[in-house]
Amino acid sequence: MDMELIEILKADYERFPENQTYSIYAPDVYFKDPLTEFRGLEKYQKMIDFIRQWFVAVQFDVHDLAQEGGEILSRWTLSWTVPLFWRPRVSISGRSQLQVNSENLIISHIDDWDCSRLDVLKQLFSASRN
Repeated sequence: MDMELIEILKADYERFPENQTYSIYAPDVYFKDPLTEFRGLEKYQKMIDFIRQWFVAVQFDVHDLAQEGGEILSRWTLSWTVPLFWRPRVSISGRSQLQVNSENLIISHIDDWDCSRLDVLKQLFSASRN
């Protein structure tokens, strides 16, 4: 178990999506969540840049983060304000499963959400009535 990797992730999560540590990911890292799936560090960086540029007041709360062997598991809640005129606040809770190789690089990052994509979309419109 490499506590340094956990500490880097904690720091990255605290300032997400700003100044992420991309050197902890393998060049061909695999990413999957309910919206997208791809392979490659460059695409991963572009996804984070998109969040940084288009999401407002991003908050990433980590509820649990632990490493067992070559696997890191986390539970979290991601919230942000959507840049629409009524400024709805959206929140997604979920979990991440990261796989780490023998060089201590993250080779796989799979997110599961505790809600459906439709539930996320509904937050945009329920917020407009508040």
